[in-house]
Amino acid sequence: MASGGDGAEAPGGRRVLVVGGGIAGLGAAQRLCRHPAAQHLRVLEATARAGGRIRSERCFGGVVEVGAHWIHGPSQGNPVFQLAAEYGLLGEKELSKENQLVETGGHVGLPSVCCTSSGARVSLELVAEMASLFYGLIDQTREFLHAAETPVPSVGEYLKKEISQQVAGWTENEETRKLKLAILNTFFHVECCLSGTHSMDLVALAPFGEYTVLPGLDCTFSGGYQELTNCIMASLPKDVMIFNKPVKTIHWNGSFQEDAFPGEAFPVLVECEDGSRLPAHHVIVTVPLGFLKEQQNTFFDPPLPAEKAQAIKKIGFGTNNKIFLEFEEPFWEPGCQLIQVVWEDTSPLQDTAPSLQAAWFKKLIGFLVLPPFGRSVHVLCGFIAGLESEFMETLSDEEVLLSLTQVLRKVTGNPQLPAPKSVLRSCWHSAPYTRGSYSYVAVGSTGDDIDLLAQPLPMDDTSTQLQILFAGEATHRTFYSTTHGALLSGWREADRLTGLWDLQSQQPRPRL
Repeated sequence: MASGGDGAEAPGGRRVLVVGGGIAGLGAAQRLCRHPAAQHLRVLEATARAGGRIRSERCFGGVVEVGAHWIHGPSQGNPVFQLAAEYGLLGEKELSKENQLVETGGHVGLPSVCCTSSGARVSLELVAEMASLFYGLIDQTREFLHAAETPVPSVGEYLKKEISQQVAGWTENEETRKLKLAILNTFFHVECCLSGTHSMDLVALAPFGEYTVLPGLDCTFSGGYQELTNCIMASLPKDVMIFNKPVKTIHWNGSFQEDAFPGEAFPVLVECEDGSRLPAHHVIVTVPLGFLKEQQNTFFDPPLPAEKAQAIKKIGFGTNNKIFLEFEEPFWEPGCQLIQVVWEDTSPLQDTAPSLQAAWFKKLIGFLVLPPFGRSVHVLCGFIAGLESEFMETLSDEEVLLSLTQVLRKVTGNPQLPAPKSVLRSCWHSAPYTRGSYSYVAVGSTGDDIDLLAQPLPMDDTSTQLQILFAGEATHRTFYSTTHGALLSGWREADRLTGLWDLQSQQPRPRL
């Protein structure tokens, strides 16, 4: 880092460290770089690449999204959409007014084909009927946001209570009733993927409606989501990013002196795993909540205030993984976009302990058909959330391939179906600097906990303000779990800092 003996005195000497090079950290850095006071800025990224949970990989002769997949709500109010448009990363269809005006309600589209686990085709009319019931109830859950009290603590319990009442009025034969419950069970699993949770019983009912769905038909990047973070990174001065630089402990509320900066005292000192010690006036922490949950006791010295530590424990953070399967020939029809799998004899009204070893794959919601990468490269992308998803990470590629080959042979009713050529999967729970996928508001927590997590340190009004600031998707009260929430949070903290500097530049600043 460039030195400057008068750094603590002059606005030009503000030393800022951003911990984490995901879209929140990159967004904060890009914003700060435009301010004349941020001449000494570094982004410390623990791994060898930027992007965080945005991770596009070249595979199967194309690009697949191991992390973030869609721009959720691609419209004018979405900064990720706007930035992607500015960088020229979206096509005509994605940019069309028509696309931006679609109201999805945050619900996943209906499948192209739906099969049971024994190979029977399910009527798409029946699937649509159950989707209408399920998503109607999901919409109802959002109405409890300003209610004085809720009938039950969780979204899952509310859905099950309402579905039980519906079932009592069903007049079909038992086989059809069981099939309808199995279809509903799949929608519960879809919702687990969306919320990044093991079970909807873990998701708090009262604050559920605070999550805000933007208009627009969810869209993807033809060249990969990482193009966006690469563009942001390319806009930064060349020495800002430091890779393979995991942080061990952030020492704060001190007066740290370093030989490299004689005569200066810094309120924060960042100690890295490689033994290096970097002094700073301000540190923006953008690491995932999963990492904070695991490391908060050693990551901050002194420890975090009790209420912030509690917020980190209370907010939910789960796992949603993808499994990509490559085929030489498609076994699905041309134009097929989504294959839904309904596991027979399952029901959301039955509480069954997950049988991980024998049946982890029953949490799979089905397979997205990716656009073909070539004449003989056809790829399916399966989604799976929760403890089953985390168990899947402990298996070998061969075990995953074998299990899913057996599943697909049963689902298609073709015992001779050729096995996939190869498999690629995400393992977000095992990733040491992530420890999961994204956040949700868990039972026992509210949006206030998200705001608490976002509050800078020290939390009392002291002369050394804004020592540690917090950004990342889990710090955005209405857009948690999304890339646009993460980006907005990075901008928010950059603006918080520059606002302080602008204020300080208008008044004499006492020496630290």
